Amino acid sequence: MTKTFSPTLTKVTYHRIFMDSQGESHFDVVTVEQSLVQAAPPAAPFYVSRDKPASKYRFYTFEPGWVGELHPAPTRQFLALMSGTVEMETTDGTVRRFKPGDLVLLEDTSGRGHVTRNIGNGYAAYLVVPVPAA
Repeated sequence: MTKTFSPTLTKVTYHRIFMDSQGESHFDVVTVEQSLVQAAPPAAPFYVSRDKPASKYRFYTFEPGWVGELHPAPTRQFLALMSGTVEMETTDGTVRRFKPGDLVLLEDTSGRGHVTRNIGNGYAAYLVVPVPAA
């Protein structure tokens, strides 16, 4: 059996909210490259990115209809949506909707921040991993 190379498998993307020098927030999309490596022998090779520092995690759960009015992120952190549907809005007016499996890096730890809304019918749950400044 011949393996076929898939360029999409070698990359992972995530959303990023960052703050500009005027304190306004914006969205960006970041792409992380991966390489096929023998990372867990004797398991077959799989795609792995380079390591980045992280040392703890937490969970956030928002009730149906919950709205986090304009606020900066409490710390630089990755949010991985596990359940629910969430909408985030930056101060430039951009609104993005997230579903389970979506990943967002919040870097707007000062300035005006962003708005978060649980727009689904149920609870929205995030796995949150604080990460040190880049």
